[in-house]
Amino acid sequence: MRRRRNKPKPDDRSDNAARIQKNINMTIHNMEAADEMIAKTSDPKTKKALMEKNERRRQALEGMRKEMRDESPYSD
Repeated sequence: MRRRRNKPKPDDRSDNAARIQKNINMTIHNMEAADEMIAKTSDPKTKKALMEKNERRRQALEGMRKEMRDESPYSD
């Protein structure tokens, strides 16, 4: 029995910028929701966890924005 080799997909970057922008928008939305929760909760443990998560989101946003700049020549 012969094994089928999977053919790699061609490098199609046409939708990367749109996908990255969607991820940026969702991350910002999640950060805003977490900020609202921080304001409403009185539990210091929950506040700390949400603040730490938002810091990781800020770092992720920096990376996504850099990736967006890298992808902009490929989107038309």
